[in-house]
Amino acid sequence: MMEERANLMHMMKLSVKVLLQSALSLGRSLDADHAPLQQFFVVMEHCLKHGLKVKKSFIGQNKSFFGPLELVEKLCPEASDIATSVRNLPELKTAVGRGRAWLYLALMQKKLADYLKVLIDNKHLLSEFYEPEALMMEEEGMVIVGLLVGLNVLDANLCLKGEDLDSQVGVIDFSLYLKDVQGLDGGKEHERITDVLDQKNYVEELNRHLSCTVGDLQNKIDGLEKTNSKLQEELSAATDRICSLQEEQQQLREQNELIRERSEKSVEITKQDTKVELDTYKQTRQGLDEMYSDVWKQLKEEKKVRLELEKELELQIGMKTEMEIAMKLLEKDTHEKQDTLVALRQQLEEVKAINLQMFHKVQNAESCLQQKNEAITSFEEKTNQVMSSMKQMEERLRQSERARQGAEERSHRLQQELGGRTCALQQQLSQLHEQCSSLEKELKSEKEQRQALQRELQLEKDTSSLLRAELQQVEGLKKNFLGLGHPWEANRTSLCLESPRSSGEELDLPGNPGSLQVFPDDKIARHLPQRLEVPTMLVGAAAAWSKLKMEDIKEVNKALKGHTWLKDDEATHCKQCEKEFSISRRKHHCRNCGHIFCNTCSSNELALPSYPKPVRVCDSCHTLLLQRCSSSTGS
Repeated sequence: MMEERANLMHMMKLSVKVLLQSALSLGRSLDADHAPLQQFFVVMEHCLKHGLKVKKSFIGQNKSFFGPLELVEKLCPEASDIATSVRNLPELKTAVGRGRAWLYLALMQKKLADYLKVLIDNKHLLSEFYEPEALMMEEEGMVIVGLLVGLNVLDANLCLKGEDLDSQVGVIDFSLYLKDVQGLDGGKEHERITDVLDQKNYVEELNRHLSCTVGDLQNKIDGLEKTNSKLQEELSAATDRICSLQEEQQQLREQNELIRERSEKSVEITKQDTKVELDTYKQTRQGLDEMYSDVWKQLKEEKKVRLELEKELELQIGMKTEMEIAMKLLEKDTHEKQDTLVALRQQLEEVKAINLQMFHKVQNAESCLQQKNEAITSFEEKTNQVMSSMKQMEERLRQSERARQGAEERSHRLQQELGGRTCALQQQLSQLHEQCSSLEKELKSEKEQRQALQRELQLEKDTSSLLRAELQQVEGLKKNFLGLGHPWEANRTSLCLESPRSSGEELDLPGNPGSLQVFPDDKIARHLPQRLEVPTMLVGAAAAWSKLKMEDIKEVNKALKGHTWLKDDEATHCKQCEKEFSISRRKHHCRNCGHIFCNTCSSNELALPSYPKPVRVCDSCHTLLLQRCSSSTGS
């Protein structure tokens, strides 16, 4: 392995030397047909293959130097273009061909030495591909990198299209490196001359590059000075703007203090007024239902406005703090490096945007304050115009609510500045809240009482109408009873003197729909100790019959008054089964309750007191009426 490394080192030196000499003689531009260039690539391929590990796979053994060259793409991002272009070539089908194409492109970019130096510096990655004694793992690799640096002088014009790089045979031609002894002296002088010319051209290139870089740096310095001056001007303008904003803020604070004092005075006045007028307010509460709803809506609207103003105030405070932080950063960054000038420009633009936003928001706040002042004046005029005590109380309540809301807003704005005064304002606001809650409770209780009274009045009206009807019926029954008294007196003696009848014989009573049963003598002896008690039985039967007639009259009145007859348009579903009406499922009214049912839920018919013939009734009314009939027949 040592002998192979030494031989490859000598061959690399000879190939690089011959390549440079031939290039200088031809004008430093080489083509793919140039023989020394081809031999250089052959020698370079042998150097990269020296000590290469064999990778085994399912197809067979693979020994290619393109694997280490792919690492350059990961270590040096500039080599990604070479790797992608090599992979995209359709003529290349083997790894050897891709490796040769990679060497061609790297030499054309004049970065072959840089890429191999990156590989040799990362030997821990190369250990996966090379043996420990390989040429790329030893010191000879760095020597080869130094030799390749001289090739950056050459200009190689190589065309990869149409060349069969996969099937080329890498054989070294030693005939190029053998020379006659006679031409050694002349060759040495020629080499010295070419070396001097190369050095001269190299120095001239360096001077040209340095002059270009100096000009670019001068232009950059001028640009930075201009930007610095612009930033200083913008900084001065920003400081002036901040001073003006601070003055405006001071004016706003003074206005807020004046508004706060006025609000405190108005709150005290409203407190006194509310204490004096509570007594009169309790006497006049009947028409506050509709007014209270309007007051509640206005209260919600004022709360929404208050929340919006609080959000705007918080945004203004945040913008102010952000602007102060940005100004501090600007003052610090002006004394730092020139690289931070771009960041300062961006921050100044942000400060400008924030200032514009604050200006617009201040204008919006002023317009809102003007609108509120106009609204307050209009409300004061309305309160002066209203003369009735109820409307005066309503307007004063509104004013107290507005004053409370204004006190809350101003207390939120001046929390940091006023400190201990906010506690007193909060107590006053809590008292106002309690008063409002007490008023609301009283209103609710009055509503409930009024509803209860209305219900009681309705019940009393219904009972009075029923009592009147019953009185009329009782008077009619009294007349009938008085008319029936004479035939009972005439028949009393005959009933007492008649012989005993068989059990189950009935006695017909005039005007009675049923009949009264008369018992034989032995039973009369058990139950009636004296014969004079028979008329009392007749009187009880008449009273029971009159009671049944009264119940029938009551049922008729309930059927006529208690139920409402629904219209066809008001019902879309059956009352009992809740099915929707259609062409097949028609609507039918129950003649008892007045509701609308389908045919299946109202197929029964009964005779009602208000109708002479049997009519249609629903299932629930049918069962209820049958129960009543059974109870009445049992009694």
